[in-house]
Amino acid sequence: MKSLLAPEEIKHFKRDGAVLIKGKFDKQWLDKLRRGIDEDIKNPSPRFERHTKDINAPGYFEDFWTWNLYKDFKDFVFNSPTAKIASELLEAKKINLVMDNWFFREAGSKSGAPFHHDISYFDFEGSMCVLWLPLEPVSKEEGIAWIKGSHLWDKLFIRTRFNEGHLVDGEAGIVNGKTYDITPDILNNKDDYEFLQWDLELGDCIFFDMRTLHGSLNQVTPKKDIHRYTLRMAKEGSMIEYRGDWAQEERAMMEANGYQNGDDLDGKMFPTLHEEI
Repeated sequence: MKSLLAPEEIKHFKRDGAVLIKGKFDKQWLDKLRRGIDEDIKNPSPRFERHTKDINAPGYFEDFWTWNLYKDFKDFVFNSPTAKIASELLEAKKINLVMDNWFFREAGSKSGAPFHHDISYFDFEGSMCVLWLPLEPVSKEEGIAWIKGSHLWDKLFIRTRFNEGHLVDGEAGIVNGKTYDITPDILNNKDDYEFLQWDLELGDCIFFDMRTLHGSLNQVTPKKDIHRYTLRMAKEGSMIEYRGDWAQEERAMMEANGYQNGDDLDGKMFPTLHEEI
């Protein structure tokens, strides 16, 4: 099968922890995702959340693990170029879905994403990447910023909540045999880091390593509604690895589906999206 990526794109992903990939998603895919989000908002899953406290203020919304609940999401997950791109970035023979989620900010919303890395939020371990796909054109000031090279720090940071106030789920220390730190105060020490930010046109996306720190660097209030769709995918050999109590709600969902600590990311909840024959 023909490669979708240039060698330089793969190089930047491995070196920097995030890479801009241009023009891989046509309007058909973006329209499907927008329809899926609209349908999800009208009929949300139990994981749907409004991160903005003031119900009278423009909201910041999220839902996740919904790929099998809405046909447009399922079509995108299995049939878009996403998994093939992930296989090239991770040099994988097999790609499995880890989880999906989306974010929706209403025009005027002052809520934003804290700096965090995805690897410590859930009970997953292995070689994994994330698709970040905006459904509208986005300037770098309005988007997310990634800290260049932070995926190579060999550090784990305690989960930070997306709700206003961005509370941290615990204290620094050893949890289940691994050391966790509190995420550094990045916003008040911007000169200490090199940030990756891009202007994105329709169809452009970012792929980043699950360990790369990222968040809202510029507190820009959107003038229009904005939609972001994300997918997390894993290379062969990735597995479930229990983390802290902060992940217990998601862990309960996995256990209800028959998964336990140490199981492969495969099967019903983590279907195969791409495999070399």
